[in-house]
Amino acid sequence: MTSRQLQSLARQHGTPLVVIDHDLIRRNYASFKKHLPKVQAYYAVKANAEPAIVRTLYKAGASFDVASLPEFMLVYENIKGLPRKEQQDFIWDKIIYANPIKPKETLQALDKYKPLVTYDNLAELKKIRQYAPHAGVVTRLRVPNTGSMVELSSKFGCDPGQAVDLIVAAFDMDLVVEGLSFHVGSQCTNFQNFVQALEMAWAVLQEARSRGHEIKILDIGGGFPAPYDKHVRPFSDLAKKINAEIERLFPKDIQILAEPGRFLVATAATSLARIIGKTVRDGKPCYYIDDSVYHTFSGIIFDHCRYHLKAFRKGKPEICSVFGQTCDALDTISLSEELPELEIEDLVYSENIGAYSNASATWFNGFPPAKVVHVNAR
Repeated sequence: MTSRQLQSLARQHGTPLVVIDHDLIRRNYASFKKHLPKVQAYYAVKANAEPAIVRTLYKAGASFDVASLPEFMLVYENIKGLPRKEQQDFIWDKIIYANPIKPKETLQALDKYKPLVTYDNLAELKKIRQYAPHAGVVTRLRVPNTGSMVELSSKFGCDPGQAVDLIVAAFDMDLVVEGLSFHVGSQCTNFQNFVQALEMAWAVLQEARSRGHEIKILDIGGGFPAPYDKHVRPFSDLAKKINAEIERLFPKDIQILAEPGRFLVATAATSLARIIGKTVRDGKPCYYIDDSVYHTFSGIIFDHCRYHLKAFRKGKPEICSVFGQTCDALDTISLSEELPELEIEDLVYSENIGAYSNASATWFNGFPPAKVVHVNAR
């Protein structure tokens, strides 16, 4: 969006404000499909759970990766109009419950939908058998997360040497293992992670086949990096590697899934905030804005992400600090931002803030999360 449009929205709606541009969401989804044509995208709803985003991606052709019962119901209630001749086909085609650990109450609630769910240990498998016996299961594999901004392998995934035993155990419990999944870590800029993970998955599928079990689905997870800066290599380069490995290793009839979240929504949102205070500390200008790391900038804490601020006011840039509005020293947005000299009531903005930002905002200190405005949604 243009600077004039952003400032107009700030005047209309006030600040703090998050503007989500659905044209960019559609463009990102089209890019994903263009470069990975054999892969069905299951949007990771946790990246940004705005219902309008779910509807836009559904209309574009996406499916959905959910990690909680509320996320499951959010998707289920917002993708109207899909033919439902077979409830199981409807659910599996559009939703995978990709959190490997689930409370029994969630499994009980999901069972009537005959869901597709992941697991990575024997205790979880027994729980699925007891509380969601109609589920199809997907075995989550532990793979390298080297160089990813948020690593996941310390928490999820079975060791490759255990995978086939877990697959066999599932069949012995009269469950059907429909797929194998992995996740290389969020914002993965080390593309070799994908190559290694695909090779490990192939080896597990080969061993499973040798023991009498043909797996129909391969879920290659998320981790597709958003272009936050010039150091992130183009998505097309990663797609070439993935396509080459899929072509080399896997049969033509295997169904390939992926769970992009950040890649689809990160670049689609811009935050707007207002300068509410200014001072000089230790010789350095300091600004205070009406947003915080407990709100739109929560990704600084939870996502290990840094968001750069820009100003509409012109002037010579100088190194400054930017703090959030809460009464907490942790609420530091940047200690080395480059901004022109600003005045109270001036506006600043941050681009590429659509993932893990307003999605994890709180009401800390009594401040409400930023208002979210959707543009170009239809």
